[in-house]
Amino acid sequence: MENIYFLMIIALAALAVADLVVGVSNDTVNFLNSAIGSKAISFRTIMIVASLGIAFGAIFSSGMMEVARKGIFNPGEFYFNEIMFIFMAVMITDILLLDFFNTLGMPTSTTVSIVFELLGAAVAMSIIKIGIDGGTAGDIINYINTSKAMEIITGILLSVVIAFSIGAFVQWISRLLLSYDFERKAIWVGSLFGGIALSAITYFIFMKGIKGTPFAGESYEILGGVTIGTYLESNVFSIILISLVFWSLLSFLLTSAFKVNIYKVIIGVGTFALALAFAGNDLVNFIGVPIAAYQSYEAWVASGVPATEFSMEVLASKVPTPTLFLFISGLVMVATLWLSKKARYVTDTEINLARQHDAKERFEPNYLSRSIVRVTMLASQYTNTVIPNSVLERIDKRFKKPVIQLPKGKIHELPAFDMVRAAVNLMVAGILISIATSFKLPLSTTYVTFMVAMGTSLADRAWGSESAVYRVAGVLNVIGGWFLTAIVAFIASGIILAIISFGKGTAIGILLFVAILLLARNYISYNRRSKALLAEDRLIKAESSSIQGVISESSKNISNAMKRSGKLYRNCIEGLARQDLDRLKKNKTSVVKLSKEIDELRDHLFYFIKNLDESNVEASNFYINILSYLTDISQSLEYISKITHKHVNNHHKKLKFNQIKELTEINHELETLFMDTKDAFDNGSFEKIGKILTKKQELYSLVKDKIEKQIARTRSEESSPKNTTLYFSLLLETKDLMEATMELLELYYQKYDKNVPAAGVSTE
Repeated sequence: MENIYFLMIIALAALAVADLVVGVSNDTVNFLNSAIGSKAISFRTIMIVASLGIAFGAIFSSGMMEVARKGIFNPGEFYFNEIMFIFMAVMITDILLLDFFNTLGMPTSTTVSIVFELLGAAVAMSIIKIGIDGGTAGDIINYINTSKAMEIITGILLSVVIAFSIGAFVQWISRLLLSYDFERKAIWVGSLFGGIALSAITYFIFMKGIKGTPFAGESYEILGGVTIGTYLESNVFSIILISLVFWSLLSFLLTSAFKVNIYKVIIGVGTFALALAFAGNDLVNFIGVPIAAYQSYEAWVASGVPATEFSMEVLASKVPTPTLFLFISGLVMVATLWLSKKARYVTDTEINLARQHDAKERFEPNYLSRSIVRVTMLASQYTNTVIPNSVLERIDKRFKKPVIQLPKGKIHELPAFDMVRAAVNLMVAGILISIATSFKLPLSTTYVTFMVAMGTSLADRAWGSESAVYRVAGVLNVIGGWFLTAIVAFIASGIILAIISFGKGTAIGILLFVAILLLARNYISYNRRSKALLAEDRLIKAESSSIQGVISESSKNISNAMKRSGKLYRNCIEGLARQDLDRLKKNKTSVVKLSKEIDELRDHLFYFIKNLDESNVEASNFYINILSYLTDISQSLEYISKITHKHVNNHHKKLKFNQIKELTEINHELETLFMDTKDAFDNGSFEKIGKILTKKQELYSLVKDKIEKQIARTRSEESSPKNTTLYFSLLLETKDLMEATMELLELYYQKYDKNVPAAGVSTE
């Protein structure tokens, strides 16, 4: 039986490494987004600065490990075997929960997840103990640190509201003072802003980065014999004042003498500070439990007392964490930062929600987001009637965005937001976390950094009428995920603890095996989706400014659309013939995806037209017509996929043999049409398009003949109204599909000029 605890320690060590990987993938959003979104410094430099912050923070994080040992429950109330079961349940739940959120690309709080997992497992174990001992429900307060749990919940609610509000206020004031022409302001303006920002970040490094380390307990004569932690707490204003003067003067010197962009310095130092705080304080969320388990194991082995009788009061005392463990953890975290694709996916969520200009919106609007936007717009309209127009005009001038001219096709290189907003994000997040630390309030760095970024984006008018409902819906989704984290973590950890408590070693082995399978499944699924996105024949936005350029660029889109359309139509007919509901369901999803891509091209139409040269406005008409015909094609496919899926899903009668045979014949001809069209556009041959167009009447006659045959069958032998309706619907919509395709081909053929071929187009 003793061997089981040694094996549990090994398993917990492996889970700690895995948890570090998924944890870093989740929390990179906290310290990378401001630098990445502003593109103030190169990505490589950002990663190096963040890596240094993580490395220093990990080595200095020993003092924070107490949370896992005694922060949530009273260890003296549990025996060694019970503590080990709690720790195992927590780690299994934590790694699965974080990986789930990373796969979705949703940032969540590792602090909240570990706290509620510890709480859930401890409550479950307490209930089991109370049940065995014959106690009452009121006895649970002897086992659980209820005041700490309430502090955490209060911290969640406060951090969401306060961080958003203060972030919005500071950004609004900063933009009002600096405007978007901040780099043209007098040197003293940037220097003062740099002094304020760097002072806030420096204080943040002291309070959050150093105060939680073992060094905070050291005392020095130069500090009057008091510890570093005490000195920091008792000299807040003097530290801030000295920092403000020092950094303002240094900022002025760097800006005036060395022509350094002080905003880039702020962003670099802020990224380092948040990375330092993340590793120094959040490392407990990943390895605190395994280290507590290891130290418990050492104490139990040394005692010689049976596991079921050894009280864990030893965890109530402060035990330093071996530096080697911290060093290894730092290496794993840095490696994950550089290698994790999921980390990039999670950062994309926040950056897109805070983006200054329009982008592909990831979240769909809902009733709540629409209601919030509607109420906010009404409040804004009322405010505008109260404030004098002259004041409103002056404010609007400060928020007027500069027009940035980029070379054709380089729109994607625009930063998501400017350096002022990035600096405010880092500065405000640092100040709030520092204040919370000084008052010993539990605060999630994820919640603070995310909500500050959302508040600054709102104040910076990044959420306009074009994007507000999508952005608000995204924020609501993320916040909902945070509260869901707490609930799921508590319940799942408690259930897993109960399974382990009754199943012992066998249950642990099964749960670990299931956890490995789920992680592997998520990893394979994520990779498969990523590869599918790269390999898929996606439709691309036109960037050319001439008619010939549009013809050349859009040819690839037409080729891809034809290839996908042929496959989608074939799946409908074959799925209907074989009554393959799964195939029809997947096909229906694929059709919707094609329609969304075409909608994205239509959404981009405004920017395409703005990008045109005055001498080539004709290209806009051509491109509009292309999108119109592609839309008709996708709508026909969407309708066909919908009715075929509905027919099979409702278990209606199968189509008759003659009907299937006729549909197969049409499918063959239509597939030939799509493939010939694809080949024509792939080879850039408009003469081939002419040959395809000669078959137009033949295709129309084929469908017309099938319609007449079905009319005759209906009058003489057809007995199923559902089948007749489906068959006629398929034929009529197929005819519309053919017509849209032919009109698209005619459009291209009419624009074909044998004397001036488009780039990349041959004349055979």
